[in-house]
Amino acid sequence: MTPTTPPPNAPPGSAVRPVLPSPSRRTAALHGVHVPLVTPFTAGGELATDALEELAHSVLDAGATGIVALGTTAEAATLDPAERAAVTEVCARVCHERDVPLTVGTGGNDTRATERALAALAAQAPQATAALVPVPHFTRPSAAGVLAHFARLAAGSPLPLVVYHIPYRTGQPLDAPALRELATLPGIAGIKLAPGRIDEQTVAFLGELPPGFALLAGDDVLLSPLLALGATGGILSSAHLATGRFAELAAAWRRGDPARARPLGHALARLSAALFREPNPAVVKGVLHAQGRIPTPDVRLPLLPASPAAVTAALRHLTRLGPTHPLPLPAPPAHPGSPAALTG
Repeated sequence: MTPTTPPPNAPPGSAVRPVLPSPSRRTAALHGVHVPLVTPFTAGGELATDALEELAHSVLDAGATGIVALGTTAEAATLDPAERAAVTEVCARVCHERDVPLTVGTGGNDTRATERALAALAAQAPQATAALVPVPHFTRPSAAGVLAHFARLAAGSPLPLVVYHIPYRTGQPLDAPALRELATLPGIAGIKLAPGRIDEQTVAFLGELPPGFALLAGDDVLLSPLLALGATGGILSSAHLATGRFAELAAAWRRGDPARARPLGHALARLSAALFREPNPAVVKGVLHAQGRIPTPDVRLPLLPASPAAVTAALRHLTRLGPTHPLPLPAPPAHPGSPAALTG
């Protein structure tokens, strides 16, 4: 759980505020494979919280480093406030029991509303390691506006922030200098990078990451090349399935073992492509249901359930992967000037 302390000169009984971990400890929590959990539903359309809890434990047992609650994969936009609170509570409890990092998705394109959402999240889930906050969507501010948005959020947030940069959803591309400036803001622990393709700006940004900064791949199909270019891990819907093989891939690239990483990366990319053949998380849920891990394959409108053909194709790719060959993930490098123990 995140430690807390009262503000200086605070009157007795006043609210506490979280003490943020050091940059190196925040970065250590943001490496390896993080699974953005789906939200399982019952046949009646309600939350299947028992299935969610079992799913969280199962991906951690299989090698995930942490979990993400209320991401896009969770269909967070279709959950009402009580449902979002229930999902967060389940995920926070599991992460507390397992002593693993929890990242929670929140925020939108209104800076003030996002500030309030971050404050509420920290109060509701003090176990949270970080908040995943997207680049403002639809309004499409300038790059300077995006930087001002995150500078204000980071200055007042009780949680470290992971910027979610996904330009094909937000309509807001950011070049390498803008991403690098975001990465240097105090309070920004990492970026979930989902550029849709590896272009010149992606390569330039990855070539000059600030020391101790976490770069998490957000495009499942591009995981292996992004890891090869220096990403510290990934937030991957596909890793609900073959979780151990995704963890194996991350460890292989970190250990400098391309002979092991390349063929596995290609195989996992084929699986991811099959899982994203229809709008996410429909196919993932279809496969999880076929495996008996969630009670229904249901998604909420405007999404539709995956077609039987898409689920069958994904299951075929999953079978071809074969068993996991565990490979311990090395600790991330120590942040300059910080004790190496903090990065373990």
